[in-house]
Amino acid sequence: MISIEQLRVEFGGSPLFDDVSFLINPKERIALVGKNGAGKTTLLKLIAGKMSPTRGNISLPRDLTVGYLPQHMIHNEGTTVMEEASSAFEHIHELEREIDELALALTTRTDYESEDYHRLIDRLSHQQEHLQIIGNGNYEAQIEKTLIGLGFVRSDFNRPCREFSGGWRMRIELAKILLIRPDVMLLDEPTNHLDIESIQWLESFLIGCGSAVLLVSHDKAFIDAVTTRTIEISLGKIYDYAVNYSSYVQLRKERHEQQVRAYENQQKMIQETEEFIERFRYKATKSVQVQSRIKQLDKIDRLEVDQEDNSRLSLKFPPAPHSGIIPVEIEHLSKAYGDYLVLDSIGMIINRGEKVAFVGKNGEGKSTLVKCLMDEIPYSGKLKLGHQVKIGYFAQNQAALLDDSLTVFQTIDEVAVGDIRTKIRDILGAFMFGGEASDKKVKVLSGGERSRLAMIRLLLEPVNLLILDEPTNHLDMRSKEVLKEAIKAFNGTAIIVSHDRDFLDGLVTKVYEFGNKKVREHLGGIYDFLEYKKMESLQELEANQPGSLRSNNQQAAKLPSENKLNFEARKELNRKIRKAEKEVNEAEATIAALEKEITEMEVLLQNPDYASDPSFIIKLQVRQRELEQKLYEWELLSEQLEALNQTE
Repeated sequence: MISIEQLRVEFGGSPLFDDVSFLINPKERIALVGKNGAGKTTLLKLIAGKMSPTRGNISLPRDLTVGYLPQHMIHNEGTTVMEEASSAFEHIHELEREIDELALALTTRTDYESEDYHRLIDRLSHQQEHLQIIGNGNYEAQIEKTLIGLGFVRSDFNRPCREFSGGWRMRIELAKILLIRPDVMLLDEPTNHLDIESIQWLESFLIGCGSAVLLVSHDKAFIDAVTTRTIEISLGKIYDYAVNYSSYVQLRKERHEQQVRAYENQQKMIQETEEFIERFRYKATKSVQVQSRIKQLDKIDRLEVDQEDNSRLSLKFPPAPHSGIIPVEIEHLSKAYGDYLVLDSIGMIINRGEKVAFVGKNGEGKSTLVKCLMDEIPYSGKLKLGHQVKIGYFAQNQAALLDDSLTVFQTIDEVAVGDIRTKIRDILGAFMFGGEASDKKVKVLSGGERSRLAMIRLLLEPVNLLILDEPTNHLDMRSKEVLKEAIKAFNGTAIIVSHDRDFLDGLVTKVYEFGNKKVREHLGGIYDFLEYKKMESLQELEANQPGSLRSNNQQAAKLPSENKLNFEARKELNRKIRKAEKEVNEAEATIAALEKEITEMEVLLQNPDYASDPSFIIKLQVRQRELEQKLYEWELLSEQLEALNQTE
């Protein structure tokens, strides 16, 4: 489907990668991996047509559709969420207009045997088939299902896009790509701004969408669930494995070990052969054997071992100064923005040395509480920091706050004080900014490199309370593992706001769940929490399971079980069930009528008079389109009814 042939890309005369070739086949789901700066984002831009290679070719079929989600983009300011998402269907509207024009042209023609007339019929048939393939169902229902799956609520739909943060606007762009259903999706860090529930929804969508997917993500659990093929970029080369990420890691290790063994065996044989030649070179009785060995050496296909990328982030937090037994104590804390209440009388106690996670949907108050802890915003209630608590804070947008005009060295030099200034080069080297890399401008760094640089600034002063808001965004797999081990070894207290399940696994021993203006404490690790939530969600209309429809006002997903429902709530639920049953029955009746009409028309097609009548053929195709749309609506309505019945 897409052929990449002998690709070479140079920056400043130095190759980023060279002689890269591979194929992207229909419906393949591929993970593109490699350390930060290896060229993953560049390769996506090349395939998307946003950049041109120094040498080589990228061949795409003429009618192939490609959806590209970059890490950073310029967002539309003048539309609402619904209007922006609806723009995904503009190509369908254009196709429908062309079909209507072609159908009208056919009804006015009488030259049934002409070549031009048959060309019109062929074009109409082709465009109608194309419309059926890309889908022409209930646009609004598809948009709502996708936006809700990505974490929006219905009250967001008519809000202007400019009111949302960059992360939420990135979700809108992702929704547009998912709605278009292109042949190929190129996704650069799609989970960076998603909460755990939205990531799980996206996993299932990508698995079932039928598009080819090439994605860059540092969320190991996400790419393990979605992809079945892994392409690694390392030191300018690619290594292609027809397995998911976890299997790739093992196969890559085994492959390298086999290469090393084969290389060592060959080197031993070559050495022994050369020693034989040298020992008997001047003995006439051995001349035949010597010449044979020389020819043998000339014919050997010399083995090479893939160059290992051993550059590695070396991270160790300074020893934590002693603090009180309870670094964080919160009682009846509330926070509102105007009339909008975000946190309502919450409380928590975090003990010295604990590593805890803040999780929950975006907008539920995680970052708001962090700002309260940092004393950046006012609040009501009690928030007490323990004796001699010193906070080290890594903000979600920390990397974006760096000064693009400075070099890597200058960025650290401006905040370093005392003896630490004499060790800046050593520190940068430990973070893979050694040598010439320390003189790079911040503006040319990749997202992961900027995150590492921001992390260095955090290490310059000893602290005993780490507050890390999405610290793994843009970090590669290796860097995340090193950061994880450094936090585990840190002898202070840590609060980690993250959606990365694999990163949190084995790191935290307590999870604070933010939702419905409250905070709920869960003892145990992140997978203990997720397992508990999965059990609980059976009473919540399986709101977290992909494909299930959240109710008309999204409140059905939160209805309590029967023994907690009061009389009015029970009446309301029964009313919704009756309404849903009626809509399902009506849809089924319409489907039955359409199927009957289509069957009768297909029988009539056996008559040559009907088979050659363009208006009859068009009418049949219209009925077939109506049936497809009604079947799609019936599927959505049935899911809604099933969800409501599970609440009883």
